[in-house]
Amino acid sequence: MGLAAQMLPGVGAFAQSGERKVGYCVIGLGRIADHFMRGVKEGSTSTITGLVSGHRDKAERIAAQYGVPKSSIYSYEDMDKMRENKAIDAVYVALPNSMHAEYTIRSAKAGKHVLCEKPMCTSVSDAEAMIAACKAANVKLMIAYRLHYEPTTLRAIKLIQDGAVGQVQSIVSANGFNESAGEWRLNKALSGGGPLMDVGIYCLNAMRYLTREEPVKFAGFVSTIDKDGRFDTVEENTSWTMQFPSGIQASCTTTYGGSMPGFYRVYGSKGWLQVDEFGYQGLRLTARYSQGRGSPATTLDEPNLEKDPKQFVREADHFTECILKDRAPRTAGEEGLLDMQYMREIYRVAGVTAL
Repeated sequence: MGLAAQMLPGVGAFAQSGERKVGYCVIGLGRIADHFMRGVKEGSTSTITGLVSGHRDKAERIAAQYGVPKSSIYSYEDMDKMRENKAIDAVYVALPNSMHAEYTIRSAKAGKHVLCEKPMCTSVSDAEAMIAACKAANVKLMIAYRLHYEPTTLRAIKLIQDGAVGQVQSIVSANGFNESAGEWRLNKALSGGGPLMDVGIYCLNAMRYLTREEPVKFAGFVSTIDKDGRFDTVEENTSWTMQFPSGIQASCTTTYGGSMPGFYRVYGSKGWLQVDEFGYQGLRLTARYSQGRGSPATTLDEPNLEKDPKQFVREADHFTECILKDRAPRTAGEEGLLDMQYMREIYRVAGVTAL
């Protein structure tokens, strides 16, 4: 059994148990929804049973691919009718950030469990409202932090917990890319902010799962270097530092203005560990550490050869198991709320209006 299955008890057994598949209605049919639907199709625990879209023709084409009946295609205006659709157990919210809260709350009121993409929403108050709505409706809420279920990430966490690199002292991380003009992420009304709200959240969340601590001090900076019109409403660059209760310090950078392949590097008293890429595939773990001066060094170079959409298979499998076995998701709404609170603090210390 692989490391992911070991750290997530029951997943391997569940996949072979013959329990019924959980039906998902996908809300928003953009790029990330395609990754999720292919992941569900590749897995054995879940199935696509509904679609919500503002483009009926597109929805019908996708419905034909996944065997979704036309009666289970909804518009944004009439999606509340899914309450009566017994084939839909849960929804996957794959909309722009500012729409997460509304469609999570509407889905909860319709009696459906919710798997919502990250960032959870665009304000702390919306995150709190999403959690409250799901609790009131007695449905589960999970935020789609797919790397919490990914083998290379779990391997890195275990090495740190086992003391391979010794006492962690500091971590550095970066993640970004050169965003194209016209993308919805550059519209603050839809995104809630710049790269921190998109790819920067990977760095922020990684610092938390690697240390297993919550940050207590922040410093932050934002800048916009390119005056080409792309960044009229959102910042181009964000950098921040965090300190944790143990004294561990983390330094993170994110951008929409240049090529910045994602990575984190952990420095400890016995050596270092690095993971490259936060993406859907191509992750690689490297490390070098020893038990002390004069001791032989251990060197690791472990590429992850899994391909997209394997991460989405694991993500869907976990939420499905939580639904069928009435368990709390590892990345429940409270996990998303914490990141919203920390991003608000990063923006505050950087002089940007709070979330």
